[in-house]
Amino acid sequence: MVSGKLLCVVGTRPETIKMAPVVHALRRRRGLSVRLLLTGQHRGLLDQALAAFGLAGDVDLDLMRPNQSLSGLAAGILDGLDPLLARDPPAMVLAQGDTTTVMAAAIACFHRRVPFGHVEAGLRTGDLQNPFPEEFNRIVAGRAATLNFAPTEGARRALLREGVPPESVHVTGNTVIDALMDVARRAPALPAGLPRNGRLVLMTMHRRESFGPPAEQVMAAVQRLCAAFPDLHILYPVHPNPNIRDLAHARLGGHPQVTLTEPLAYPELVAAIRHCTLVLTDSGGLQEEAPALGKPVLVLRETTERPEAVELGVAKLVGTDPDRILAEATALLTSPAAYAAMAKGVSPYGDGRAAERIAALVAAAVGKSARPRRAPSRVVAAMPPPIFLPVTDGTVTA
Repeated sequence: MVSGKLLCVVGTRPETIKMAPVVHALRRRRGLSVRLLLTGQHRGLLDQALAAFGLAGDVDLDLMRPNQSLSGLAAGILDGLDPLLARDPPAMVLAQGDTTTVMAAAIACFHRRVPFGHVEAGLRTGDLQNPFPEEFNRIVAGRAATLNFAPTEGARRALLREGVPPESVHVTGNTVIDALMDVARRAPALPAGLPRNGRLVLMTMHRRESFGPPAEQVMAAVQRLCAAFPDLHILYPVHPNPNIRDLAHARLGGHPQVTLTEPLAYPELVAAIRHCTLVLTDSGGLQEEAPALGKPVLVLRETTERPEAVELGVAKLVGTDPDRILAEATALLTSPAAYAAMAKGVSPYGDGRAAERIAALVAAAVGKSARPRRAPSRVVAAMPPPIFLPVTDGTVTA
């Protein structure tokens, strides 16, 4: 195809955060026309993230329904996207990550023979059921993609092991570091209402495999952690899924050392990372963001598709066993040496120029000039060493 028309597809808050730098980088390039399609897989959270990066959807499928099934959502995305691709096929469709949105977009493009670019390609745990359904979604997207933008060398190797053509795979870094650095430079403020002294722990939990007993165990660990450290305060932005929300409010609501909030706008989340002492999470994005701001991450999962942070020693898999969580958190809160070993302020996920690299590769693939309208930092072929960003001491004083 010779058209410079591109379609970027997002459906959830994390996708939007990671695609925002790509959309902006593409729009800076001559000869490219970029439209943004929203599936609405998440609604309020999606709109919140768009606003943080000054974006708005050009097309909105508005598919979010209460308690909808994954199959129903996938069918809605396919039904909504297919006629758009048939009527006015773009030169390429781009989507990010491992949600139902990216999987369905990849299938729709495959059916219509429209080139598909997968941002953050090649993340793998090797367990199709964990995380569910993300591992399946990203495998499908990677196999359907014309261009795979791998965030790390390990992700590139995972794709090659699956037989993905080497010429389709490019190591670019992770666009979340682009977004993080952009927002961190604005020095956003912490959410209102938090105590201004003591140590802050940021906690998130939302994955389907965490529903039920695993989430109950994590919340029991939080209660024990608060009892052991009276100076500790837990900031827990609660995911709106009732499987998590109802349990969080039942177990932790009203606790004097716990603040439950709605999901934070991205600038507030970045502020919380900067000011916290450590992070408890089952989120993939926080495994990338928190280490870059010098915060240890205890991952509330048994496996991770982001092994680089674990290998670097800035994140640790602790699962959902309360004893293990309490022991690992206690070590970080009581041992300066243990804390310093993890709080390195180093990211294995890039230098903040991943979107720039992706935009250049897309421009070349669709036959347009790779020169940007306003030249940002020079595009380089290889990934640089891990980056270091300014950090705070983890005491809530701002």
